[in-house]
Amino acid sequence: MPPRRRTDPVVGEAALAAWRADPDGVDRATRAAAVRFTLEELGAVAPGRSVEVRVPPFGAVQCVEGPTHTRGTPPNVVETDAETWLSLATGVLRWAEALADGRLRVSGTRADLGSLLPLVGRDPAGVAR
Repeated sequence: MPPRRRTDPVVGEAALAAWRADPDGVDRATRAAAVRFTLEELGAVAPGRSVEVRVPPFGAVQCVEGPTHTRGTPPNVVETDAETWLSLATGVLRWAEALADGRLRVSGTRADLGSLLPLVGRDPAGVAR
């Protein structure tokens, strides 16, 4: 069963479209909705609890099948800022480039999400188009 969505997909898609149209001009609430929506999309594309993706202060999601943790900091963590995350989610920025530039803080052997991104342009089965 996919995780329950907290962001209405219509609201999330509108926020993401607004961010794509003017990344520097969107307000904090719109940016937050876009981040939360794309994190939920990642959770739907790669359900599981072996990797935690954090985009402070807006949200976090656990994703990717595999060994799970029950307490404390998970062994596989990805953390970044909102602009980097949205750029990755929309394909403006590639995983390897963000990693090389130091825009991602990554730990753990399962934390490479490059094959799951971008999230925009995927069909309902999660396959990149």
